[in-house]
Amino acid sequence: MADATSQAPSQGASHAQTGAVARFLKATELDTRMLGMLGALALIWIGFHLLSGGLFLTPRNLWNLSVQSASVAIMSTGMVLVIVTRNIDLSVGSLLGFVGMVMGVTQAEILPDILGFGHPAIWLVALAVGVLTGALIGALHGYIIAFLGVPAFIVTLGGLLVWRGAAWWVTSGRTVAPMDATFRLMGGGPDGAIGAFWSWVVGLAACAAIILLLIQGRRQRRKFNFPLRPLWAEAFLGIVGSALVLGAVAVANSYPWPIGIVRRYAEANNIVIPEGGMFIAHGIAIPVLMALGVGVVMTFLTLRTRFGRYVFAIGGNPEAAELAGINTRWVVMKIFILMGVLASISSAITTARLNAATNAAGTLDELLVIAAAVIGGTSLGGGVGTVAGAMIGAVLMQSLASGMVLLGIDTPLQNIVVGAVLVLAVWLDTLYRRRVK
Repeated sequence: MADATSQAPSQGASHAQTGAVARFLKATELDTRMLGMLGALALIWIGFHLLSGGLFLTPRNLWNLSVQSASVAIMSTGMVLVIVTRNIDLSVGSLLGFVGMVMGVTQAEILPDILGFGHPAIWLVALAVGVLTGALIGALHGYIIAFLGVPAFIVTLGGLLVWRGAAWWVTSGRTVAPMDATFRLMGGGPDGAIGAFWSWVVGLAACAAIILLLIQGRRQRRKFNFPLRPLWAEAFLGIVGSALVLGAVAVANSYPWPIGIVRRYAEANNIVIPEGGMFIAHGIAIPVLMALGVGVVMTFLTLRTRFGRYVFAIGGNPEAAELAGINTRWVVMKIFILMGVLASISSAITTARLNAATNAAGTLDELLVIAAAVIGGTSLGGGVGTVAGAMIGAVLMQSLASGMVLLGIDTPLQNIVVGAVLVLAVWLDTLYRRRVK
C-alpha cells in the first residue's frame, strides 16, 4: 500500500508534464517531426563538437557548412515534388556535372571570342545557357516519363549514365578553368559574401517578414473563422524565429576574412592596419542567400499555388486526381523541368565554388539529395513532404560529412554512415505512418 501510494503523485506529475507539452504543441502548432529532426541535428552538432575538440561549432566551420549545404539544399527542394508524386530522379548529380561543364565551356572558351575577354555579361549569359540546358533536359526526362510511360527510375538511371558521359564528351575529360570573376561570387568566399552591414539588413528584414506573416496569418484565420492561436503562442513563434535568424547572422558576422586577404585589401585601398589587426566579417555567403531564396519560392509554390495543390493531389491518389480533371502528365513534366532548373542553379554554385568545371562534379549528389528529402520527412509512398524539412535534411547530411572529415574518418566509412542514416530515416518514417494510421 505504501509503495502504491508513493507512486501515485509521481505518475500524476508525469501525466501533467505530458499534458503541458501536448497543450504547448497544440497551441503553437509546431510540427513534431520537424522538432525531432532539429533535435537530431542539435545532437549531431554537439556530439561532433565534443569529439573534434571544440572545432565543429565554430564560426568558420558553421559558415563553411552553410556554403557546402547550399547546392544539395537547392536540389532537395525539387526532389520533394518528385518524390511526392511517387517518382524518383537519379540523374541530378550527373545533370549538375554536365550543366557545369556546359557553363564552364561557354564562359571560358566560347563567349570571350564573341563578347571579348572580361565582358560584364559573360557570367549572366553562361548562367542563362546553363539554366536553359537544365530545363530542356528536365523536359526530356519528364516527357519520356509522363507521356511515353517509361518508369522514372529507369529514365533517370539512364540519365545518370548519359549525362555523366556527356560531361566528359564536351571537353574529352579536360577540366575547364578559371571561371568569370563575377560568376565566382556565387561560390562564396570573402568576395562571395555580403559583409556584416548587409547581413544585418537581411536578418532584420527576415525578422520583419516573420512578424508580418504571423500577423497576416492571424487575420486570414479570423476572416474565415478558423481557430486562432493564443497570443502568447504567436509571440513565442515570432521571438524564437527572430532569435534564430539574428543568431545565424551573428555567427556569419563572427567569421573574419583571412589575414592575407585583409592585408591585400588594405594595400589596395590604402588602409593602415592597426596593431591589433583588422577584423572584416564575411557575413552571409551569396550561395546561402540563393538557397534561402529558392526555399522561399519553392515553399510558396507548393503551399500557395494551384500547381502545388495538384502535385500533392497526384501524390495522394493519382487516379482520383486524374478523374478530378487534373492534367497529371503535364504536371509531372513540369516537375522534372523544375528539377532540371534547380540542378542548374546548384551546378552554378558548385562550379563557382571550385572555380572550375570538372567531370567529377556532382558525383553521388543524387544520393545526398534523395537522402535529404527523405530525412526531411518526404514519404517515398508519395503525397507527403515539405521544402523546409528537405533543406534541414540537407544541412543534416552535410553536417555528418563535415563532422566525419574533422574526425579524420575515411570516405568509405562516411558512405556507410550516410547509407545507414538513410535506411534509419525511412524506417522511422514507416513507424510514424503506422502510428498515425
